[in-house]
Parts: sequence; structure tokens; C-alpha cells
Amino acid sequence: MNAESDERSEVAEKVTPASATGESDRVERELGSRAPGFIKASKALHLSWQVGVFVVGLGVVIAGVLMLVLPGPGWLVIFGGMAIWATEFVWAQLVLRWTKRKVTEAAQRALDPKVRRRNIILTTVGLVIMAVLVGIYVWKFGLTMPWKISE
Repeated sequence: MNAESDERSEVAEKVTPASATGESDRVERELGSRAPGFIKASKALHLSWQVGVFVVGLGVVIAGVLMLVLPGPGWLVIFGGMAIWATEFVWAQLVLRWTKRKVTEAAQRALDPKVRRRNIILTTVGLVIMAVLVGIYVWKFGLTMPWKISE
């Protein structure tokens, strides 16, 4: 749970700024703890801060997992818990960056005209098949429901 590890400096060296790749003008934040300076100054206080952030993030993630089967915005809450963890832990920051990158790529693919055309064609074919099946059912059985409503 130590955010001040050697891994952070290694990962920071591997990550290239967005402006160098020409992808966007937005500069990514530095990896590592975003705790206030007075908390980072004391080792015991910083460790207790990390434990607190971990426990709060874990509670939010568990609530999100429960919301996957119960009513509620499960995935949104899970990503909220990851964002809480990302304020303190490098691994969560890397997971969040990867997730944002994949969501952006998926959104760009979904807006591609060829993909949109394919999706529209598949949806139309599916609707036509469903209409034919309903037509066959009505032709063969009429509008009688398969269960007895009068009982």
C-alpha cells in the first residue's frame, strides 16, 4: 500500500506525455499520492491516510458489485470506487487510465460510419425476422394467447 515505491518512478518514466504523441493537448497528471503535504510529511499519518482511502474505496466498490445484482448504477459506482483509490494508489491510476483509453476507443469505433451502418443493417434484419415469426404465429394460431386469461 506504499505509494512512494520505486515502481512509481519506473512507471512515470515509461508513460509518455500526450503532447509528445500528438493525441491531445491534455497533459496527464503525475502518478502517485494526491494527499495533502502535511499528511505526506508524517509516515504514520500517510499510512493511516492510505488505509482510510483503501477502506472507503473498498466500501464503494463492494456497494457497486452489490448493485450489479440489486437495483442501482453498479458499474458507475465501481468506477467511482476506483477513482477514490486512484487518488492514492498508482495501480488504480493505471487501471483508470487504461479504462478511460478503452472507453474512448470504443466510442470512436461506435461512431465509425461503417460500424454504424453494419449495426443498423443487423438491427433491421433482426426486426424483420421477428416480424416474420410473429406473423407466422398469428397466421397459425390467430390472436389467441398461449395461456388462458379467463381462468
